[in-house]
Amino acid sequence: MEAHGSYRGNDWSPERLMFHQNLESFADQVGLIVGLQANGKMSQEDAWRQIKKIWKNLKFAKDSLLENPRD
Repeated sequence: MEAHGSYRGNDWSPERLMFHQNLESFADQVGLIVGLQANGKMSQEDAWRQIKKIWKNLKFAKDSLLENPRD
């Protein structure tokens, strides 16, 4: 796995940094799942289920980190 890159957005906040890290982790995990499926170590159905599961986790992170304004 590669090291995470730094967040360079103009609208930096701790929440956006955390979501950026979650997004990079999602991309890494999808890459691993695709590699496993392509090499016959995982069925397409299992790969789809795994990607769908981590997508839901990413969506939850987005909703909890970015959708709730701080006071």
